[in-house]
Amino acid sequence: MLDRMDWKIELVAIPVTDVDRAKDFYTSIGFIADHDHTPSPDIRFVQLTPPGSGCSICIGRGLTSAEPGSVEGMQMVVDSADKAYEQLIAAGVAATPVEDLAWGRFTFFADPDGNKWALQELPNYS
Repeated sequence: MLDRMDWKIELVAIPVTDVDRAKDFYTSIGFIADHDHTPSPDIRFVQLTPPGSGCSICIGRGLTSAEPGSVEGMQMVVDSADKAYEQLIAAGVAATPVEDLAWGRFTFFADPDGNKWALQELPNYS
């Protein structure tokens, strides 16, 4: 039997066309810019973390061969879908109105390249 160990998702690459535009977008909706390094002319690494998250995203140059805008299904959990929606709208993001689904309350948005995100307020089963 194998010893069990933790496997933690800590970084997800999000492909973008314009690193500065994407960095401005993500910081405008509350992500924290942790790192912005250019170790070589072909590589730029920008790490951004949503407030309170143990997982970050990275954007940049030379990080992934995925097409900009090809990411779908990225999901974050928030305390309030309504407040998240209001924050997105205040930042000029075209978010969907909050939807009540059996598995939570959601608002959806995309970054400037079309990478798609969902914000979920977990249901209260008590």
